[in-house]
Amino acid sequence: MQSQLDLFSQAPTPYSVSEITARIRALLEREPLLQDFWVTGEISNFSRASSGHLYFTLKDAGAALSGVVWRAQAQAMRTLPANGDKVLAHGKIGVYEPGGRYQMYVDAFRPAGRGDLHAEFERLKARLDTEGLFAPERKRSLPAHPRRIGVVTSPTTAAFRDVLNVLGRRYPLAEVLLSPTPVQGDAAPPQIVAALGALNARDDVDVILVVRGGGSLEDLWAFNDERVARAIAASRLPVVSGVGHEIDFTLADFAADLRAPTPSAAAELATPDIAELRGAVEQRQARLERVFAADIAGRRERVTQMTRSLEHLAPLTRLASARQRVDDLTARADVARAHRLEARRQSVAALAARLEALNPEAVLSRGYAIVRERETGEVLTQAAQVTPGMALTIQWQDGEVAAKVVDGRQ
Repeated sequence: MQSQLDLFSQAPTPYSVSEITARIRALLEREPLLQDFWVTGEISNFSRASSGHLYFTLKDAGAALSGVVWRAQAQAMRTLPANGDKVLAHGKIGVYEPGGRYQMYVDAFRPAGRGDLHAEFERLKARLDTEGLFAPERKRSLPAHPRRIGVVTSPTTAAFRDVLNVLGRRYPLAEVLLSPTPVQGDAAPPQIVAALGALNARDDVDVILVVRGGGSLEDLWAFNDERVARAIAASRLPVVSGVGHEIDFTLADFAADLRAPTPSAAAELATPDIAELRGAVEQRQARLERVFAADIAGRRERVTQMTRSLEHLAPLTRLASARQRVDDLTARADVARAHRLEARRQSVAALAARLEALNPEAVLSRGYAIVRERETGEVLTQAAQVTPGMALTIQWQDGEVAAKVVDGRQ
């Protein structure tokens, strides 16, 4: 008894139940196989909780597996299994820690008979992929603004109505050309191929939509036909595949240039939004108007400058300038002539004054007289020139008198 107590006393600190459960959960979630797999079994204990989640058990002869479908995924499923149904379920393994049990979280159901079809799908997909039929480098881009859109589908399907509704709302500029074909059954594949060929034979189609609504694997099997996949890959025109729902994948999706999750999404991916185009056009128009306004303003300014230059160089302008210059020169000449005339007048006046100062009569008027020898008329300016008995003429301002020198003394 004492040895057992010693043993417990030496044991390491124990883990809690939560810690062990979390470790188990981590181990399961790190296993890739358990995070993405298909399993076949029979449905039992199927129930829907008030929350909308689905709970059930998958079982076979040797074991049982608890399963859960969350409400959002359940709402996306077209049909739900019932107790006793044999199904293929897709999902992953997780741990419900409060209950201490592992369970499968399911996101898709298929009837159990689909196992053979699924295997055939995988084999054909692998073979065509090896041939390069699905190679990304051979995918072509879609036209930015398709003028005519070809649609390969049945005219009576909801998928075609969805495509028309989306195109009418999103891009009514495009014309829709239906190439009708059955989309289900053994006779559908060759007719789908023929519908694709009819559109490729035209030169007025820009892109092709291959569409069909959702359904079971059997319903969609026409789009897993090798002939259809090869026809899509060989199409001269780019192809958008919109077959089934988001969880549905067909060989047509892999062969197409672009895969859409639904027919409506195919119509959206193939076309631009006219509202966005209108906004882009309005922005470009406003930018062009600004550019044109600035360009016109610049050109108008250059025209104004050139007009001014032309006006300056124009003959009439130059003639008017020359006339003004003539007027200016004439005025300046008149002023110069007046100045010269005034200067000459002043010079004449000065000369006249000088002449007046030298005028003998002016001298005589101040009481002086001019003495001349009567015979010769010579003016006698000195007394030494006078001799006794010399006949003289003495001139005063008011007349002359004759005189004779009596005494020649000085």
